[in-house]
Amino acid sequence: MNRHITLQTPHGSLLGQLERPDFPRGLILLARSHHLPIDTVSTANLVTQGYAVFVMELLSAHELQFADATQNVPRLALRLIDILDMIRNDGDMQDLPLGIFASGEIAPAAIRAAAQRDAQVKAVVCHGGLIDRAGAQALDLLVAPLLMLFDADDSIGETAYQRATSHLNCVHEKQVLEIGEATAIPVATWFSRHF
Repeated sequence: MNRHITLQTPHGSLLGQLERPDFPRGLILLARSHHLPIDTVSTANLVTQGYAVFVMELLSAHELQFADATQNVPRLALRLIDILDMIRNDGDMQDLPLGIFASGEIAPAAIRAAAQRDAQVKAVVCHGGLIDRAGAQALDLLVAPLLMLFDADDSIGETAYQRATSHLNCVHEKQVLEIGEATAIPVATWFSRHF
């Protein structure tokens, strides 16, 4: 089953798509600032692994005109919380174990949102990103198990992760991806372990 979902904000519409197989193992919220072609590949791979996938933009077309829009961690975290609240009230998604998969600049906001919705979010995977920008309080409060995936050349992201580990009390692991290695298998494995 495929559904297109729109979330209205004061700054414009956010577009999302839910792809739900008949008997999903859980729901993965694929959080992105805007739609990327790689999302289609990631979604297909995760659906093949048995997961429902909800891809949701966090920025409106208007907001994307501003170069620093993806740097506003508080706003992005609030958007994610609004989306998590929408999931909690949606008949197709509300009863499924939920994980967040975020990449790059969305990663700190995903940490903040998961920390604030600790009863709802069962696990988090971040592909890169400066997660220390989530802030010490969010890192301290995070209870969802966290997997950090890094590309082989992402030394900046790994350094940010090392800074963040002094605040992390949750189960957390780091994995370096080989060049060209897809994220679907480590992501699906992490969620199956913690759902």
